[in-house]
Amino acid sequence: MSGAAQGAAPAAATPSSGAAAAAAYRARAAQRLRIQRIAYPLAFAVVLVGAWQWLVVALELKPYLVPSPVLMMKTLVANFGAFMAALWVTLKVTLLAFAVAVVVGVSVSFLFVQSRLVETTLFPYAILLQVTPIVAVAPLIIIWVKNPLAAMVVCASLVALFPIIANTTLGLRSVDADLQAYFKMNGATRWQTLRRLRIPSALPYFFGGLRISSGLSLIGAVVAEFVAGTGGSGAGLAYQILQAGFMLDIPRMFAALLLISLTGVVLFVAMSWLTRRYIGRWHASETSRD
Repeated sequence: MSGAAQGAAPAAATPSSGAAAAAAYRARAAQRLRIQRIAYPLAFAVVLVGAWQWLVVALELKPYLVPSPVLMMKTLVANFGAFMAALWVTLKVTLLAFAVAVVVGVSVSFLFVQSRLVETTLFPYAILLQVTPIVAVAPLIIIWVKNPLAAMVVCASLVALFPIIANTTLGLRSVDADLQAYFKMNGATRWQTLRRLRIPSALPYFFGGLRISSGLSLIGAVVAEFVAGTGGSGAGLAYQILQAGFMLDIPRMFAALLLISLTGVVLFVAMSWLTRRYIGRWHASETSRD
């Protein structure tokens, strides 16, 4: 074969070029998925809000029945300072309750996993906390705990506690039997097994509990504010809803509900980000997007 013919022959694809192409394809697919996860919900929200605005105008609904999104946003802007102060109060109760629920829930789960007897004895009482309506016990807590902020944090913590206990305990128990036997064969202590085997295995379950508990903390905070009925500088978004209801200011009520809903979405997104940050590189729930 001549030298010219050899020069005209196409170059064979190398393994490195194939790997680079596959990596580029995965990167484009991941980028497209991220865009879709934001664009699709936003597009659906635009459609819903547009339909809501159109129905209110077309049916000539009165503001004290169903306010339009435009009126709701005008009310939010007009009372922005009061709403932001109330949002901070509710958010403070939510975050404190969430932190308490995480610390207590993880501690109880570690205690449960060290002793089946302790878990069998105490786990029914954790279930009892979950199934007891917080509205029924919140007045008692507010009477017993003199500080209003502390009382609301206790109420919200009780609502958010069970998912942390249940998920973390399940994760600490869901350890591969072969790995557990390997640790035992090598003479690992309880602490070494807990730190190097059980805790890494429990992280996906723990972060799943965080996603649930963060929203429940917000719900518990709002319910506690409703029961406490605190006004003035210590008033949260629940008090804004109560005040708007007494005054039949329905646009103001809808604006407060919007802030509560957006706060819940932000908390869930933050917990999802934490999940991807810590287990996104190795756990199947985050690496598989099919």
